[in-house]
Amino acid sequence: MGEKITTVQYKGNLNEVYRVADKGVGNAYNEYVIRTKDDEPVELARIKFQKGARHEPVSEVGVIDSDLLEIVRDRLKLFQEGEFECTENAMALVHIETAIMWLNRRVEDRIKRDVIGTHKK
Repeated sequence: MGEKITTVQYKGNLNEVYRVADKGVGNAYNEYVIRTKDDEPVELARIKFQKGARHEPVSEVGVIDSDLLEIVRDRLKLFQEGEFECTENAMALVHIETAIMWLNRRVEDRIKRDVIGTHKK
């Protein structure tokens, strides 16, 4: 199945997350599987990340980290507008938006230096 990752939330987890495939150029895995913790696990999702620089012909198109953060941001915002509003969700939302901001700053810097979509540092 791959290597099970150690999660920060270790109590009450419904699912397990596994790294699959090989590490990419940036030392990160490009594919993950989420499955139930049942005796007979069910695969719930397979997430494939961008593999390779954006504009290189050999790259494999996939999601990027900020895509997943934007999904979680959207869900937390909607929870905060409904009956599940709470301080914990509000704080998580602040930190997720901060993470998105920092990832976006990296993109803006790479655009400014004309290295976006390449393996140049």
